[in-house]
Amino acid sequence: MYPSLEVNVDIVALMSDTTVLLLHGLGGNAAVWDGVRGALGDVPVVAPDLPGHADGARLVRYDIGLMAASLAAQLDPTLRYAVLGHSLGGAVGLALSSGWFGVQITRVVGLGIKVAWTDAEKAGAAALGAKPVAWFERREAAVDRFVKVAGLVGLVDADAEAVRRGVMVGLDGRWRTTVEPSTVAAGAPDMAGLLGASRAHVRLARGDLDPMVTTADLDAVCAAPVVLPGLGHNAHVEDPSAVAALVRRELLQAG
Repeated sequence: MYPSLEVNVDIVALMSDTTVLLLHGLGGNAAVWDGVRGALGDVPVVAPDLPGHADGARLVRYDIGLMAASLAAQLDPTLRYAVLGHSLGGAVGLALSSGWFGVQITRVVGLGIKVAWTDAEKAGAAALGAKPVAWFERREAAVDRFVKVAGLVGLVDADAEAVRRGVMVGLDGRWRTTVEPSTVAAGAPDMAGLLGASRAHVRLARGDLDPMVTTADLDAVCAAPVVLPGLGHNAHVEDPSAVAALVRRELLQAG
């Protein structure tokens, strides 16, 4: 279990040249990090939309490498970044940390990355990714679809910023989510390849109530994963302070 941590101002001072890069998961957008950003206070933070999500770039197809390359083109190559990536964002963060995309990544925490996939789950993701955009007559229906896809059911209000950015209205007055369906086809990450290529210090983490990844799954691919007690898959939305503490301990410590 991950212990509660007090803020250490000396840690922040030591790592003041590091910008924290927050990468959301599949179906979400940058606004899911608002609580964590607030809890981090004056720590320099960048939280972009992933390609295919909200205001993120639209790609011909979506896989982890292409998403990392697209994202890297938006980042400042003169900065040093430490990444907290949730789910799909964690896999993209690991790809960025390879150094192949011209971005300086010193540390990565992958939170809630699904690392064990069955053949049926891979096939299901491919099938979902091939579906066309779903349009809805009412905003409420699009909101319902968004919160389900993003895993935010019961965690955000209908007027939350993440929800506002998660749906859009078309010229004909119908509504859709701002997520491209084909992003789902990014599918299962090659964790062995990503971890082997990373040049950063990497820690994997999960909420202990997360149904998508078990501690045993993480133990199989990395040493000493962090477990956040009482939290589920979207731990950063459920308890921003606990995840900010994780950032301070794992991404902002010296050494």
